[in-house]
Amino acid sequence: MAASNAKVPVPKALDSFTWQGVNRKGKKVKGELSAASVLELKSQLRKQGITPGRIKKKPKPLFGLGGDKPIVAADIAVMTRQVATMLGAGVPLVQTIEMIGKGHNNGNMQKLLGEIGNKLQSGIPLSECLREHPLFFDELYCDLVHSGEQSGALETIYDRIATYKEKAEALKAKIKKAMTYPIAVLVIATIVTSILLIFVVPVFQDIFAGFGAELPGFTLFVIGISEFMQSYWYMMLAAIFIGGFLFKRAHRNSPKLRDNVDKNILKLPVIGELLQKAAIARYARTLSTTFAAGVPLIDALASAAGASGNAVFRDAILEIRTEVSSGMQMNLAMRNCSIFPDMVIQMVAIGEESGAVDDMLAKVATVYEQEVDNAVDSLTSLLEPMIMAVLGVVIGGLIIAMYLPIFQIGMIV
Repeated sequence: MAASNAKVPVPKALDSFTWQGVNRKGKKVKGELSAASVLELKSQLRKQGITPGRIKKKPKPLFGLGGDKPIVAADIAVMTRQVATMLGAGVPLVQTIEMIGKGHNNGNMQKLLGEIGNKLQSGIPLSECLREHPLFFDELYCDLVHSGEQSGALETIYDRIATYKEKAEALKAKIKKAMTYPIAVLVIATIVTSILLIFVVPVFQDIFAGFGAELPGFTLFVIGISEFMQSYWYMMLAAIFIGGFLFKRAHRNSPKLRDNVDKNILKLPVIGELLQKAAIARYARTLSTTFAAGVPLIDALASAAGASGNAVFRDAILEIRTEVSSGMQMNLAMRNCSIFPDMVIQMVAIGEESGAVDDMLAKVATVYEQEVDNAVDSLTSLLEPMIMAVLGVVIGGLIIAMYLPIFQIGMIV
């Protein structure tokens, strides 16, 4: 019993080293490797038939500048697919993690996978190794890996996780695409309009001062806006930045504010419908993946609630979880929430009757992921003429306001 309770020593974090040496053919070679110490690095090199020479530890970048790229969700998705592929080819888990880590071009991923590999070699289960890095591997990811370890089907589970991560990243990219284009155009339009008001309109204003005639009301209105921008542009810019910073901070620290934002954003025309479809797709994909992996339905619903990406759907799924735990069928609990379309509820009902809930949910996820894709294309096509019309009215209005006095003088003459 004492032996089973003994603590496994936690391996030291890896550092990056640059090295030079001589290979078996007498040729000078050099490169970079991650290791816990210089001695471990020399041992790794000797195993590769290299006689180590000069070894230098790479300094860590200050304040995250100039160093390796940060690890993002896309990196984890790619790594997951690599693990699934190599496990499917029969490569042992420890060797798989080691090979992926050494072959990665991001030093931070090399260090992360190096630490995981070292702990795997010391006998710690993979799921426990991953739980020590919650920034990169969430509870759902770790629970699925744990389920695979318990069932002895880690290869199959990793393939499902990889598919889930790839679908999630693809869905996220589609939503970003829908949001990025109009925001970028509006920001550029705002900058151009501000430049015209601050720098161009004053030039015309000086010209109008020599006319000695009364200016049209529309021109006076634009000149008034220009004078306001010239006097207070820095205050407006500071207010935008400060307001954005305070809102971002409050959004991060206030669950109530986040819930209100999620609730109101679903009411927006076009965009709200897009986000609703995306939330249903995430719910169905997460529940399908966890249920197929053998995770109990109650736990699967808890994971799906966290992965839905919207507070309205999160609360509804948690309510479904409560009713399912009391013995109600999932399709009836979903109908009571009144936020899921009839098609989704009927598909779940068919799945419950046939014992293929995971397959039905996977089909629902595929359908709604395709609908999100179509909605993004439709939104882009719809917004392009609307944005061009707005830009035409704003920029064209400024030009007309500046040339109206010139037209009037020409008519008088």
